[in-house]
Amino acid sequence: MANPAATITNVCEFEEVAKQKLPKMVYDYYASGAEDQWTLKENRHAFERIRFRPRILIDVTNVDTSTTILGHKVSMPIMVAPTAMQRMAHPEGELATARAVASHDTIMTLSSWATSSVEEVASTGPGIRFFQLYVYKDRNVVAQLVRRAEKAGFTAIALTVDTPILGRREADIKNRFSLPPHLTLKNFEGLDLGQMEKTQDSGLASYVAGQIDKSLSWKDVKWLQSITSMPILVKGVITAEDTKLAIQCGCAGIIVSNHGARQLDYVPATISALEEVVKAAAGKVPVFLDGGVRRGTDALKALALGASGVFVSLFSSLRSEQLLFQSVR
Repeated sequence: MANPAATITNVCEFEEVAKQKLPKMVYDYYASGAEDQWTLKENRHAFERIRFRPRILIDVTNVDTSTTILGHKVSMPIMVAPTAMQRMAHPEGELATARAVASHDTIMTLSSWATSSVEEVASTGPGIRFFQLYVYKDRNVVAQLVRRAEKAGFTAIALTVDTPILGRREADIKNRFSLPPHLTLKNFEGLDLGQMEKTQDSGLASYVAGQIDKSLSWKDVKWLQSITSMPILVKGVITAEDTKLAIQCGCAGIIVSNHGARQLDYVPATISALEEVVKAAAGKVPVFLDGGVRRGTDALKALALGASGVFVSLFSSLRSEQLLFQSVR
């Protein structure tokens, strides 16, 4: 039987293939948003409403898409956002993603809820990698995760700040989502946090509710800076007010994000919030964006509106990591 991935010409077409290949619980976990999923749809529709005003008769014989992100030279301003539990989609999970990202000379952000550890990802070879982090009630756990990421060669922290509680993802509730028993959250092994209990609700919701610190505030950003030399990007900012506070706290950059529309429904699409954040940042720190990016034209729209780069979410199923980058680029 022919591999359906062989006929894919753009990232959007992966969705239907994934729907056919993955168990319903796994597909719904990756694909769904919070509550009515209005923001999930708006993340795409907002891009569709933006139009180009192209100039013509410009010599484009030589085009250089490379740029510099936090001092790292990368091949393009398109990087990989954290995507949790990738081994649910493919046996190699985050390891395949790490190899694909490194082969294209750009940046991978590893989810702290990965099914491969920071050490395992580092073992795939050289690459520029950021570590996505939640702050937990037990600060010792946070400190251990940060130290391990730093030791493994990760070069920045993407601090997720929009998840005091897990968004109401109704597909997960209906499916009674839980991590398949043969997998664990590898970064938490040995910390009494690596297993999720099955409950009548979502196992992931139960896990997060019990561990993420709801009291997280700007003072904790300062604390995090005190335990690591890695620059901190604040992930989950969509307002000018929070942009200014992030800069006051000494954050190295801002990621305009609504958590892939998986947290609070009816917040703006990230591309709609981008200009406000860029204006408030006033060039003091780079501003990045994730959410809804499916094509190179989406990345171009974000760059034209002031972003320094975009992050795309993906998982390494169907052995098609390289095609993902070719079709986005």
